Amino acid sequence: MMGWRARKGIRVTNPSLYGGGYGGYGGYTGVASQYQARTLFSQTMLFVAMTAGLFAAGAYLGRNLSYGVGIAWFIAAFVCLIAMRFTVRRSAQVTVGLLAGFGVLIGLALGPGLLYYAQTDPSALAESGAATALFIAGFGAAGYATRRDLSALARICFWALLGLIVFGIVLVFVNIPGADLIYSVLGLVIFAGFTMVDFQRLRTSRNIASAPLLAASIFLDILNVFLFFLRIFTRSGR
Repeated sequence: MMGWRARKGIRVTNPSLYGGGYGGYGGYTGVASQYQARTLFSQTMLFVAMTAGLFAAGAYLGRNLSYGVGIAWFIAAFVCLIAMRFTVRRSAQVTVGLLAGFGVLIGLALGPGLLYYAQTDPSALAESGAATALFIAGFGAAGYATRRDLSALARICFWALLGLIVFGIVLVFVNIPGADLIYSVLGLVIFAGFTMVDFQRLRTSRNIASAPLLAASIFLDILNVFLFFLRIFTRSGR
């Protein structure tokens, strides 16, 4: 991956402002590093907003599709995610295009389900959106601000997510009282961890080329948290 060491076009007209003489490059590097962090944050959030907008457009366009077709779009969306891993080193434009395609395709996949909730329990959609915004803002800020290395938390959340998937498969065949609520709460706990990890990566990374991948990760955090809250609020409204 490419990395930016300093802002293109910056000239140090007075080295003493950055520590003085030839020994001042440490201060200049610190200023450049702060610039890189701000640039990466703003670009990543722009990509997240773009993906969310395309998701909304895809959901609207695919609202009347059958669930079988939705599954096909779901698979295509994750093919885009996998492809991004290979294109990020070769072409930023192609990677951004795949991110945009992912947003539209996952919207098409979830459109019929979101239409169902909009028709049967529209208040649950609004409550889930508000809860998701607060959730991501809180845990994202915590992950961005903490100085503790969260790489161990990332591994724990990964294995916990695999366990949750297995638990979900079991629930298809076994009826456990209250299992749906337990499943949703566990999912929120896991994605609280993922959200903190992704926002720490956003703070510590200085690689501008990683912005589309970070945006995809954060968007997936937001989407999964929203869907877990939707299950909870729909169940509480029954």
